[in-house]
Amino acid sequence: MDELTTPVRPQHIFDEDSLKKYLSAQSLVSNDDRLAVRQYSAGQSNPTFLIQTPSKTYVLRKKPPGALLPGAHKVDREYRVQKALHSAGFPVPQPVRHCTDVDVIGTEFYLMEHVAGRIFRDLRLPGMVPAERTALYVAAVEVLARLHSLDLTPLRLNGYGKGGGYCRRQVSTWAKQYAASSHRDIPAMNELAAWLTGNLPSDDREVTLVHGDFRVDNLVFHPTEARVLAVLDWELSTTGEPLADLAYFLMPHYWPPGLDVLSSMGSLRGIEGIPTVDDLISVYRRCRGLPSALPPLNFYLALSYFKMAGIAQGIYARHLLGNASAPNAAEVGQCVEPLAVLALEFVHRPLTAPREAGLFLQTARGREALRQVKDFMGQHVLPAQKEVAEYYTEHAQSPLRWNTPRIVEDLKVKAREAGLWNLFLPAASGLKQLDYAYIAEETGRCLFAPEVFNCQAPDTGNMEVLHMFGSTEQKRAWLEPLLRGEIRSCFCMTEPDVASSDATNMACSVRRVGDQFVINGKKWWISGAGHPRCKVAIVMCSSATEDARSSSSSSRHARHTMLLVPMDTAGVKLVRPLTVFGQDDAIHGGHFEVHFDNVRVPAANVILGEGRGFEIAQGRLGPGRLHHCMRAVGLAEMALELLCRRAASRRTFGKKLYEHEAVAHWIAECRLAIEQTRLLTLCAAHALDTLGGRAARKQIALIKVAAGRMACKVVDRAIQVHGGAGVSGDFPLAQMYSYARTLRIADGPDEVHLSSVARLELRDQLAKAKL
Repeated sequence: MDELTTPVRPQHIFDEDSLKKYLSAQSLVSNDDRLAVRQYSAGQSNPTFLIQTPSKTYVLRKKPPGALLPGAHKVDREYRVQKALHSAGFPVPQPVRHCTDVDVIGTEFYLMEHVAGRIFRDLRLPGMVPAERTALYVAAVEVLARLHSLDLTPLRLNGYGKGGGYCRRQVSTWAKQYAASSHRDIPAMNELAAWLTGNLPSDDREVTLVHGDFRVDNLVFHPTEARVLAVLDWELSTTGEPLADLAYFLMPHYWPPGLDVLSSMGSLRGIEGIPTVDDLISVYRRCRGLPSALPPLNFYLALSYFKMAGIAQGIYARHLLGNASAPNAAEVGQCVEPLAVLALEFVHRPLTAPREAGLFLQTARGREALRQVKDFMGQHVLPAQKEVAEYYTEHAQSPLRWNTPRIVEDLKVKAREAGLWNLFLPAASGLKQLDYAYIAEETGRCLFAPEVFNCQAPDTGNMEVLHMFGSTEQKRAWLEPLLRGEIRSCFCMTEPDVASSDATNMACSVRRVGDQFVINGKKWWISGAGHPRCKVAIVMCSSATEDARSSSSSSRHARHTMLLVPMDTAGVKLVRPLTVFGQDDAIHGGHFEVHFDNVRVPAANVILGEGRGFEIAQGRLGPGRLHHCMRAVGLAEMALELLCRRAASRRTFGKKLYEHEAVAHWIAECRLAIEQTRLLTLCAAHALDTLGGRAARKQIALIKVAAGRMACKVVDRAIQVHGGAGVSGDFPLAQMYSYARTLRIADGPDEVHLSSVARLELRDQLAKAKL
């Protein structure tokens, strides 16, 4: 805390004894408490102070002393909006008291609870690893989107601003503020104000709550997690156009090196891990559920620079009056003209010009990651296939077959050193689902490639569950070692004694006994359970009776719970490895039957809460199905490559195989099917990024059917062209077919997904008919 505060500056000293009497009269401190007051070193407008007693800690915000600009420093508005937001569960410090009696400390002020956490004064987040920077910026833009999605009516903030015409008012307000505080004429500011006035957006009608100064340094983050605990500094908040808020948050991405206006502001260019503007806009759109692209942000960014220049001028004016909060106020005044000049250059930039033509384009970060993965696959992974195959042949009858071959372990070290690790998880990689879809296709060309990048199923789905729904302790115990690749995991859902295509049939039971849960039942097709490093299972259990399982759909989907079960827990038994067409799939850790015989785990091992298993499953399966489908596209590409090589190298009846019309048509049909499935899957990835998992359900169900069918068809054609060799162990096609055929059953059979598509299609068609 000491690095964020300083002794109270001379111009802001107030009567601490008077404040203590007020706090005591309000029953906020005891008469015997000793009050310690320090001033926050940051903050350019309303002075802010840390008020500490042995038992309580508060933050005080007050107006600065002396003559003030009209309409500025309205601490009463800050108190009002924070009170409304706190009551709605939005992350702000809890407001405590608003004092209008200037006799207490000389100015109006308000108190709020102190929120302990991390505050990053430098927007570049020095000292953070790239993945942490990504996660923190994503968390910030998610909170901004949440703010803009709030309904003003229940917050009783309908009259908090003036509604539509926000941009026009902002230009007018900051022009007046600048004129009132200006110490000399700056032609560039006059020109910029004229440009903004003449280029107001034609659709300046959207009204949401806007913060007005939303930056990373105005956020308090959780001490260890990428989660926003509190949004600070609501002085400029009002209601109006949310894109102005978003553009202000994105402004540092366009900031030129060398122009440091405030202590936190600096160029974000080239800072590894900081998400790109496109990435942040994508997250924002997804969180707000915006179906279409945002309009050009040129005007809003120019307005942000104009506002920043006006703020800088006001800070300098307070320096001239002797009541500035910032120690570098004199230096800030020198930046007004450069900001205006920069904005005038900036407003003519073609920010929205497309980088390239086409559908479903990756971000710049995604394209670079894909390039690196392709290079790594070509240089290291694909050449290792022969050695890996020899390992499993050598250890066909040995327990060592469940281990990962040394060559793959070595490749994992190289991949992690190259930064090609956990690419599937947006919070860790900074990639969108669309970005990763292309990468998943590339890794689908080799059966063990996903493991090289720590992107293998079922660990990816389990890590997503823990990331989204796990407690802090669950993340520490299991998610962190999974992300590091130190352990493996499995997911226990399918059962041998019931029709698991209807997951509500589940018979594996769980009951609570004191502070423990007791699990009994059988599971099978538990992928990865045979791997020696498989240390934990996520187990789906039912607390329902037979009567309950046949009751209404809503109740049947609220009786299932997911629990974390360490594999060395008493009563967990690996019964047998199952085979797919006679193959044990040891390369993926096998598929085991696992029994749970009075297995006891603590209540803390429940994920999210009792009865929320299906809710978790829906969050888990969407991205996982997408990854499976794109890997299937990559597998099909490899099968078609093998088909074409064989067709070009073998002759029958006097001509090459591909010269036979039937084979030529097979090649064409395979290409047609692959392209169709790829586009359909990329469409689903785009929907997942922009609309969220719930809205993308139909697209995901479609690809789950299409990808499995397509992969089976392409591999089957490749086998046919290879003849007897195609079903032998000399080529990977038989193993590829077993994977493709299993895909039509795993994560829900085709028929279940077709039923879902039909239901959703009928809903959409009937909704259109009512219009």
